[in-house]
Amino acid sequence: MSSLPPGPRVPLAAQTLLTWRLTRWWLDTCHRRYGDIFTVRVVPTGTVVYLADPADIATVFAGSPAVFHAGEGNVALKGLLGEDSVLLLDEERHRDRRKLMLPAFHRASVRKQEAEIADIAAAEVARWPVGREFPVAERMAAVTLEVILKVVIGTRDETRLAALRRALPAVMRRGFRETSAMARPELLALRPWQAIRDHRAEADRLLHDEIRRCRADPALAERTDVLAMLVRASQEDSRAMSDGELRDQLMTLLLAGHETTATGLAWTLERLVRHPDVLAKAVRAAQDDDVEYLDALVKEILRVRPVIMDVARKLTAPVEVGGYLLPAGTVVAPAIGLVQHSARHYPDPLRFDPDRMLGATLTPTTWLPFGGGARRCLGAVFAQVEMRLVLREILRAVELAPTSARAERARSKHITLVPHRGARITVRARHPREVEGAGAGTAGAGTA
Repeated sequence: MSSLPPGPRVPLAAQTLLTWRLTRWWLDTCHRRYGDIFTVRVVPTGTVVYLADPADIATVFAGSPAVFHAGEGNVALKGLLGEDSVLLLDEERHRDRRKLMLPAFHRASVRKQEAEIADIAAAEVARWPVGREFPVAERMAAVTLEVILKVVIGTRDETRLAALRRALPAVMRRGFRETSAMARPELLALRPWQAIRDHRAEADRLLHDEIRRCRADPALAERTDVLAMLVRASQEDSRAMSDGELRDQLMTLLLAGHETTATGLAWTLERLVRHPDVLAKAVRAAQDDDVEYLDALVKEILRVRPVIMDVARKLTAPVEVGGYLLPAGTVVAPAIGLVQHSARHYPDPLRFDPDRMLGATLTPTTWLPFGGGARRCLGAVFAQVEMRLVLREILRAVELAPTSARAERARSKHITLVPHRGARITVRARHPREVEGAGAGTAGAGTA
């Protein structure tokens, strides 16, 4: 007989509100009360079983894709991403599209984009005020959006860039109410949601224009942006993605690589200015281009300040997990934040200590900011390289003022956990940027 682990008995409405609005506190509370496996009920997902035991998480990550449906687990995003998003596909369709997209995110492909990412970061940091505190989270969002526009979509024309800078954030920066409405087309026809409908239509128009321009670009073979690589891959593989499918993948990459990466960068700066010893090490690493330490810094921030708390799989058949026979239709959610904050896996787990990541062998069930198994985030390498490069440019360009202010708490924003005050920092001084051969001055290069 199917069974469910214990969980809170408060009303569905209360559980939904707590899960969406006080995610970290709520899951921590349930974890302390019920242990490493517990049940929460939440709209619109349904019955969710959270997992904080690596053995149970391994069951999910190694499980059959025909039984553990990640696409169905992400169905609440359908109205935003589109039905052909790789995040929403399962089984054969997912394997096919993932195989087609993967080469664009191989380390060799990402390496070709490093100089442009660094230039984008340097150009942004050059505009930061000196001697005045400001919330750096919104500036990190500007950097990662620019990376999406230029490095992922490949846009170069300034007029089109300006239009995309306005349109895409207007679609992505939506709360639970708006995102849920986009999953129900009948609601979008009603007047209260007219603005959502209009914003999405404008974003779609602009993205379709970029896709058409990319297909027609005589220099398509030389382009290094992700969109161009996807177009070339689908042509070469005789499994061409339609314009609609490409639009859905671009929206997916925007969701997965814009606000999440920006939030990780914001948390890194929030932690560094409160840990002067770590900040000093990070500055030296940036000056020396010490990739090992900067990568350790990125890994530690993604551990101690996870951007999202869980990943989801919906069961298509009953499965035994953690001693419970979970019924079909249940969503199982490996709880990233709970595992990575466990003293069983990390001594003094809430301490920010990049040194712990130097030479560390990380297991896929105890360090899982990008999920795991066959559904591990396609852009994991891209995101980590982007974070390392942006941090290097910041730490080379400006001197950050340490602060004794209290740590910023995590606030739920959509599916991400962001610093509640926007990660406020102060730049104490500015340093001139040293040009490094071909690695600088390339932000305006490329083809339209």
